[in-house]
Amino acid sequence: MQQGSITNLHIARVKGTPSDPVQEATALSGKGLEGDRSCSADNVRQVLFMDKETLDRLELEPGQIKENITTQGIDLTQAKAGQVFFVGDDVTMEVVGECEPCGKMDAIRPGLREGLNGHRGMLAMVINGGAIKIGDTVRIEP
Repeated sequence: MQQGSITNLHIARVKGTPSDPVQEATALSGKGLEGDRSCSADNVRQVLFMDKETLDRLELEPGQIKENITTQGIDLTQAKAGQVFFVGDDVTMEVVGECEPCGKMDAIRPGLREGLNGHRGMLAMVINGGAIKIGDTVRIEP
């Protein structure tokens, strides 16, 4: 079992605009994070997890690459589709796969897309919703 914590939360309300930093968010079962533009039962890309260690290495700010949940102390590259993130006391999210870096990353900084290859974070769908906040634990169990 790996365990870390949430350092930052972001809600991307409108496509093409910066994500809003928040102290807490509500995960809605089967939909995503309340208020986020990806919050939809039809979307398998509901929530994006990213690790702060990679952001620091690439000199990026939390939320800059549109992740919803920034973690610390957990190696997201080890997560596999079908595994479950346990967030805080009640929330669970199923890993659906790696987020492939897109051309929008090079708009942030030339070459960033390649720098993030294999380290762009993990996408997940909300299984059991509830409140999440900065400081909550995040763990992955096999």
